[in-house]
Amino acid sequence: MKCTVCREPALIDLRRHNSNFCAEHLLRFCRDQVRRAIEEFDMLRPADRVLVAVSGGKDSLAVWDILVGLGYDATGLYVGLGIGDYSDTSADHARRFATERGLELITVDVPETYGYDIPEGSRAARRAPCSACGLTKRHLFDQAAVDGGFDALVTGHNLDDEAAVLLGNVLHWQTEYLGRQHPVLEARDGFPRKVKPLVRLGEREVAAYCITAGIDYIVDECPMAVGNKHLGYKEVLNALEAGSPGAKADFYLGFLRKAAAAFGAEAEAGRAALGTCNRCGAPSSSDTCAFCRLVERATDPERSRR
Repeated sequence: MKCTVCREPALIDLRRHNSNFCAEHLLRFCRDQVRRAIEEFDMLRPADRVLVAVSGGKDSLAVWDILVGLGYDATGLYVGLGIGDYSDTSADHARRFATERGLELITVDVPETYGYDIPEGSRAARRAPCSACGLTKRHLFDQAAVDGGFDALVTGHNLDDEAAVLLGNVLHWQTEYLGRQHPVLEARDGFPRKVKPLVRLGEREVAAYCITAGIDYIVDECPMAVGNKHLGYKEVLNALEAGSPGAKADFYLGFLRKAAAAFGAEAEAGRAALGTCNRCGAPSSSDTCAFCRLVERATDPERSRR
């Protein structure tokens, strides 16, 4: 198998692109795909201060590495969720990555700062673990980006992630969510601009990038994610991709080009109804935002029994 670019031995074949790449040209390909996504969707400007949500996994470390390589002023943010050894190991990977490259990493420890961890907090608040985790991370990511004066919040959602979310939203016709499923959400009403530069890269490509670039990342899936519906959606899409290379990209990128705008008005209507949380000041559809209610239930044993 020869590299499509230089005809040297290739280390990976990408059937969707009908291409094979050696190490040098794989790294160039991944960086070019991120650059293309940034330009295509007008995600970032050269002078932007960027906050990258970092988990210690391949996607977040890869996007941080690529953005720094492209010249962006990118700071990492790690949120410790108190998920036992998994959180300890993921934090080690994030810190090591930052230290080895001389990058700034902001850390927020949820148990220490807010008095609950995800396993216990989700039970006390009667929320599924992934729901409590997602709510916590979204709130703290937004808060850190706004309070820190960053121009954009970057997350490591890749093509596989976005296609799986899209499949779930289409299956259940979550039209408001469809209206918000865009790789750029502009800043407004207390929310930072949110961007997803990896939307043109699949999981396999991102993993190959990390291995080739020497990025040590946590391989294990979060133990709380067992039974998560999006893992099932990914399996369905992977089966489609095996028989029809490019199916995931056609599904997701085609939606952005041809259908996303049709749901924009509903998403805007949902945003227009937001007020402000009377406790933390975050945007909220009620007097007390969902995060503050989660903290209250997770840290008040008596309330959690009611």
